[in-house]
Amino acid sequence: MPRELVYPKVPRSTVNRYSPRATYELRAIHTIINAAPVLHVSFMPDPSDPFPAILPMIGVMGSFDFPSADLDEPMDCYLHGYVSSRVMNLARENSSDGSEGLAVCIAATKVDGVVLSLTPNSHDYNYRSAILHGYASLVTSDEEKLWAMELITNSVVPGRWGNTRVPPDNAEMQSTRILKVRIVSGSGKIRNGMPHDDNKDTRKGEVVNKVWTGVVPVYEAYGEPIPGPSNKVEQIPSHVTEHVKNLNQQNESYALGAVKESINENSGKERDD
Repeated sequence: MPRELVYPKVPRSTVNRYSPRATYELRAIHTIINAAPVLHVSFMPDPSDPFPAILPMIGVMGSFDFPSADLDEPMDCYLHGYVSSRVMNLARENSSDGSEGLAVCIAATKVDGVVLSLTPNSHDYNYRSAILHGYASLVTSDEEKLWAMELITNSVVPGRWGNTRVPPDNAEMQSTRILKVRIVSGSGKIRNGMPHDDNKDTRKGEVVNKVWTGVVPVYEAYGEPIPGPSNKVEQIPSHVTEHVKNLNQQNESYALGAVKESINENSGKERDD
């Protein structure tokens, strides 16, 4: 059986606290990135400003050179934005002189459950999180730009691109910018399972007979589609209804499954990273 490809463990991406929860596998990390409806992208806006900027952006993993690449293979992260936004201008400036591009960090998190323990200090979340580090540059060719726009659109609702007025007109193409982030490192962190209380509490009858413990599953649920004021199509398209149905089932199933799957939580606490 072939080994999973992994991102290199470097200081900026190595998980030190609760290290058994860590993953460096491409498939796991890319799956978390693609599952998040919003990615948070941070970068340094100006050397004179000590504070990093962070933006919520829509993005997805993909490979223009190898479109059939699976999530366990090397991929870029494509981010959608507006032509005059600061991050787009900085990416352009940092790529114009032949440099690697704008250094960015991409973060994604999904909460799958609230873990209620005997003591507040042991409360937790079941969650999936991922961090990517890479260099962002503007997509300049119309072919790759259109490909990325379709990829991002279909990541929101599968099949949506082909069920809209496409291709985008010239004004839409000019106002839209796509960032291509070449990933150099990444890591993920996943917590599954039930509460893990200390023996000093579980052995106390006055505590365990008083405090309810367990997990409240958390999952994102899409509601019934509501037609817009200019909508003339009476029946909701199947690509919309199927997506709502499938996503709701998938999210609920994962959250419930995360309650049952436990990993070693009692080691790897050396640092607070």
